[in-house]
Amino acid sequence: MAGQTPALSFNTTFDAQTGRPVTVTDGLVRVTAPNAGPYTFKGTNSFIVGHDRVAVIDPGPDDGTHLAALLDAIGRREVEAIILTHTHLDHSALVPRLRAATAAPVWSGGRHRLSRQRRLFEFNAVGRDSDWTLVPDRVLRDGEPLQIGGVKLEAITTPGHCANHLAFGLVDTPWLLTGDHVMGWNSTLVSVPDGSMADYLSSLEKVIGLAYGRYPPAHGGVIDDGPDYARALLAHRQERNRQVVAAVDAGARRIGQLLASIYPTLPLPLHAAARMTLKAHVEYLADHGLIGVTHGPFGITMFPLSA
Repeated sequence: MAGQTPALSFNTTFDAQTGRPVTVTDGLVRVTAPNAGPYTFKGTNSFIVGHDRVAVIDPGPDDGTHLAALLDAIGRREVEAIILTHTHLDHSALVPRLRAATAAPVWSGGRHRLSRQRRLFEFNAVGRDSDWTLVPDRVLRDGEPLQIGGVKLEAITTPGHCANHLAFGLVDTPWLLTGDHVMGWNSTLVSVPDGSMADYLSSLEKVIGLAYGRYPPAHGGVIDDGPDYARALLAHRQERNRQVVAAVDAGARRIGQLLASIYPTLPLPLHAAARMTLKAHVEYLADHGLIGVTHGPFGITMFPLSA
């Protein structure tokens, strides 16, 4: 049916070929790091962009084997820049060693920062996974053009997963490097105050409206129908908002009660991520006047708002 929102379907069949250079398209090579896990899937995808000169996008974790694989794939070519989609450590921890080996400057969306000020008693669940000390040599702005070894890029601000998140479009091609903003193997973790659900939804709408159609993410394989997939993610989040409101109306007052209502069969190892994302949904709904929330030393308490 014309205009129907595509169904959300995750692809977990990605062949990472860890440590090996894999050509994605002309001037774009992927090397996947050996850091597979529940939040990283098969590992972080580092990308080498350019021909005679290159840039490395998302060097990945601080791992000597991955550093050697990147340097081998780079060969004798000059590295113009080390570029970050964002500053979570699974993307940026290798920066000091790669910078020492290549003398390349670091470009990013700025230092790691919270999406909003942390509230009294609030715990930042991903604080230890964030790179607070990294200072870029160049801060990239929305729409900023980049020329890397014959490849034209544009920086696209996509906050939500975290405040300084960027995507990178290969200009005049279908390819958009989406970082952690859009991934094909799972929906993106949004954990407040590091991230913002309002920003995340706005950034989804933003990339849907761009001319790019194929998304190589920072974890997992290429998403061939990028805008349709992003529409499905957006619809998924909107439905989750409706589920949260319904659960609060039915009596849920704490995040644990939301978890039991909305994810009754979720495996225990995934509960922490679900709690983080539910909290982001609750904050979004409270900010939009759809539910009420109070904050205290033992977390948040929710209540329905009268019509």
